[in-house]
Amino acid sequence: MNWISNVVRPKIRGFLRRETPENLWIKCPETGSLVFYKDVEANQFVIPSSGYHMRISAPLRLKSMFDGGEFEEIALPEVQLDPLKFRDERRYIDRLKDARTKTGYQDAVKLGIGRLEGQMVTIGVQDFDFMGGSLGMAAGEAIIAGFETAVQRQTPYILFAASGGARMQEGILSLMQLPRTTVGVQMLREARRPYIVVLTNPTTGGVTASYAMLGDVHIAEPAALIGFAGPRVIEQTIREKLPAGFQRAEYLTTHGMVDMVVHRHKMRSTLASLCRLLTKQPAAGPQQALPQQALSLPAHA
Repeated sequence: MNWISNVVRPKIRGFLRRETPENLWIKCPETGSLVFYKDVEANQFVIPSSGYHMRISAPLRLKSMFDGGEFEEIALPEVQLDPLKFRDERRYIDRLKDARTKTGYQDAVKLGIGRLEGQMVTIGVQDFDFMGGSLGMAAGEAIIAGFETAVQRQTPYILFAASGGARMQEGILSLMQLPRTTVGVQMLREARRPYIVVLTNPTTGGVTASYAMLGDVHIAEPAALIGFAGPRVIEQTIREKLPAGFQRAEYLTTHGMVDMVVHRHKMRSTLASLCRLLTKQPAAGPQQALPQQALSLPAHA
């Protein structure tokens, strides 16, 4: 007999059975050690002991980049939700609804415009938690809207890429976003505005065949997986063992595919310096620390 459930009165039972939040502790993917969630959150979702960079939600990423966490969210164009009426094990429209309920986003990309150390910048963020950050029509339209905003407002465009590739449920309509976003890059280039890409973990598939690898400067977060096909697929194709660290940010920096690897704690100041350099702006004065409330949104690690 379970005396707590069968004997103890309900009020006392509730006291004895306190609910523990599911995200109280986080397991480091690199070392396997358990870390207190609040410590990771306060450290911008970088594991303090190992330096492992957890995924960070799009709203939190935007707030952490702009001065005081304040920015104007850019409205995204609406697209047809399920143009091919696609169905595999489930209907595509149902998958979309689930992703929207889980994340609270309309699709995988969010855009904002505001000041970064006093400079006006446009920032786009791909969120891997929305269907693996996959590139469909809605995400493509959002990326292009970012280019158009940067051209109209004459700002640099900073894009945080995170994706598993093109969205298969939209077929050729998804693949068409690759050349369309490339046209957006060219629009920005003709307007002589900087385009900086930050490659986060993971950035793979079709996005690396288009806008994610066409920046003026390519930055990567530490140990980010970056490439077109995954390492296992490549090994199975060429039947050879790949070098250690293949397709990781540090390996690609050594081999010239990425310009620099930047820790998340230094990302904001690095991007601000690059924007000033590329737009020939004077050096900034002393900056106030980012308010803690700017980093208080929940992230999907």
